[in-house]
Amino acid sequence: MLGFAAADDDLSNVRGRPMIKSELVQKISVQNPHLYQRDVENIVNAILGEIIGAMGRGDRVELRGFGAFSVKQRPARTGRNPRTGAHVAVDQKCVPFFKTGKEMRERLNRPGPG
Repeated sequence: MLGFAAADDDLSNVRGRPMIKSELVQKISVQNPHLYQRDVENIVNAILGEIIGAMGRGDRVELRGFGAFSVKQRPARTGRNPRTGAHVAVDQKCVPFFKTGKEMRERLNRPGPG
């Protein structure tokens, strides 16, 4: 099992710049010195690939304590061009949606330093 527990309490990126995938891979590699960085990168890519694939099929992906990824369909509608005011037909579309899990919400809203 990968040791994610130490990274959970480091919320420094919540208030600063976003963490990119290569930084996530680096952080996991440092916390798990018995794994090669290329293996960690393959694991992260595989997880993200499976989530994307499931959402592409319209499935919901739930990670207990973290959250749930799903796809919401927005119906076709009539929009308005803000510059000209003209009515414009907007096609239906699917949008990704993420709902945080209870444990994550509690951690993010817990009073603490900062």
